Amino acid sequence: MSEDSAWLTVSSGALTAQVNPLGAQLSILRDPSGHELLWDGNPAFWSGRAPLLFPIVGTLADGVYRVADKTYALSRHGFARGKPFEVLSASPAAAVLRLKAAYQTLAVYPFYFQLQVRFEIVGSTLTVTTSVRNEGDAPMPASFGYHPAFRWPLPFGAARALHAIEFDLEEPAPIRRLNAAGLVTPVRYPTPIHARRLLLDDELFRDDVVILDAVRSQGVSYGADTDPRLALQFPDTPYLGLWSKPGAPFICIEPWHGMADPVGFAGDFTEKPGVFIVPAGARRELRMQVTLTSG
Repeated sequence: MSEDSAWLTVSSGALTAQVNPLGAQLSILRDPSGHELLWDGNPAFWSGRAPLLFPIVGTLADGVYRVADKTYALSRHGFARGKPFEVLSASPAAAVLRLKAAYQTLAVYPFYFQLQVRFEIVGSTLTVTTSVRNEGDAPMPASFGYHPAFRWPLPFGAARALHAIEFDLEEPAPIRRLNAAGLVTPVRYPTPIHARRLLLDDELFRDDVVILDAVRSQGVSYGADTDPRLALQFPDTPYLGLWSKPGAPFICIEPWHGMADPVGFAGDFTEKPGVFIVPAGARRELRMQVTLTSG
């Protein structure tokens, strides 16, 4: 049986996606000619493809967080990416998967959640809609992030050095960085984005992820100017992470609602940057769209 035999396929003819129920991870994204747009998870560089980050984004100080008077341990980016999701529905146009709280999750995240993810393709646009639902009787704090890795270079012929990310708006705010422990440092650095463009270069990622915690844009486009490009829309997430490894053939464009703990953070989980609160019985939706545009 092949690796992807259980993956779900969603396609419009103009764009095709495959989703792995393990982690509800987008694992394939192809254009009509069969060009691979998404990173293939080669562990020589990074085994991920497009993991979902829940209930935290990034690293916790000392690997733990506090809710009221109790302390819990979570590894970087939380547990959702390693859990099998239930397939609620699957058709050629859309697939819906769900992860619910269980005794294993309650031991590290003491909330009765339901994480439901819908993948839908219409024309050349993939829409991923994640619903974070609180099935408990008390307010539920959470973070969530998308972590898609795209080919760098994209498979249309342009050199790697010609690829750039263009933002919808000017982005003058300084960026943030992580220290060796994966925590957000208090130092702010001048933005590498000029005239709405970020020219991609390995040097950007010598110090790990580029964090935009005051991003103004709700969308970017990525690629080389003369080739087809990918446009991402992220209307529901206030932060954006950009990450690769020097020399690696992928670039992650990551819409986040949350980020790693700041250096010295010792507050309650509800006070962690980017954490949102879902009232009892309510839900919070977070969307990401990926559109293949012509060159």
